Parts: sequence; structure tokens; C-alpha cells
Amino acid sequence: MIHHLQGNLTEVNPAFAVVECGGVGYLVNITLTTYSHISSLSEVKLYTLPIYKEDAQTLFGFYDRIEKEIFSLLISVSGVGGNTARVILSSLSAEEVQDCIASENVGLLKSVKGIGAKTAQRIIVDLKDKVSNIGLGEGGRPLSAGASDVIPEASSALEVLGYATRQTHKLLHQIKKENPSISLEEMIKTALKRL
Repeated sequence: MIHHLQGNLTEVNPAFAVVECGGVGYLVNITLTTYSHISSLSEVKLYTLPIYKEDAQTLFGFYDRIEKEIFSLLISVSGVGGNTARVILSSLSAEEVQDCIASENVGLLKSVKGIGAKTAQRIIVDLKDKVSNIGLGEGGRPLSAGASDVIPEASSALEVLGYATRQTHKLLHQIKKENPSISLEEMIKTALKRL
């Protein structure tokens, strides 16, 4: 198992990063929180978690161990796969996920696209005792992006998360109109709540 990758960040967007280690480029799926931490770096260390299926091998990477631990707990719940866990951790911070599970806040989990009442309740029941053992630190810094880059990058990130461009195009422009100085991370989080 690959515990972590440390190397040159050769490509990064809100959905994935390419980390070059020893001449090999690893495609690593990331959350928005991780993206906000690494987007301006040239060299990174990502804690990784591979997921193996019959038809695919996917590598997920995280800026810190806490987010990795929360992700690992989320995918242990029946019906929650890697992409669903990534959407949860892109919509909510690791600390928010821990808090809403500990306080049994089904409504907050249900606000994440793709999470219904039954899945939210299952996450809470399965993880309530486990999340209290995880100590969380400070949240990530806000992401800054040029106005011209925000909509195309947000659209690309949402497409990787499974949303059609035609579905998101009008919404992203509406969000930008409501808040012209919105960051890329906030735009994606807002879109995920409205989709």
C-alpha cells in the first residue's frame, strides 16, 4: 500500500493532482480542501489511500492525516464509495464532518449532493463512536483564484465529480453574478449545495 507521495507537483486542479516521484507521475484524486492547500506549491507531500476494484484502481490523496482518516471512515460505511466520500469532504471540512456526525446532524449531511436521509443516518450510526477519537486541527486557508479562471476550473472540477457541463454552466454564472469576488473553492462548494 502507498502511504504517501512526496515529489514535484506537475499538474493540479480542484479534482486531481499529478505528483512526480522518481520519474513516475501519480494521478491522485483530491478534495477541495487539499486543493486549497497545495494549489500554489511546487513540491508536495500527500497522504494517500488507494481503492482497488475489479475494474479500476484509484488513488486518493490528502494534505493532512486527519482528512485521510475521515475519508477512510466514510468509505467504510456501506453505500459510501470513494467519490461520494470525496464529494462530502469537498462540501464540508473534515472538522464539519466530524461535528455533524458527533452531533447527529442528519440535515447537514443531507445537504451534500448524493447523500439521502438513509445514507446520512447510516454514516452517523456507523461512525459516531469512531470520529470522537480523531483530533482535528485548524481548517485550510481560503483559496484565491483569478476571476477569469474560476468558472472554467469550477466547471472542470464538477465534471470530474460527475456533473454534466450543461447542468452546471448556468448555475456557475449565477453564483459568480451573486458574488463577483468568490473564490474557486467557495464557488464549487456553493454549486454542490445547489445541484
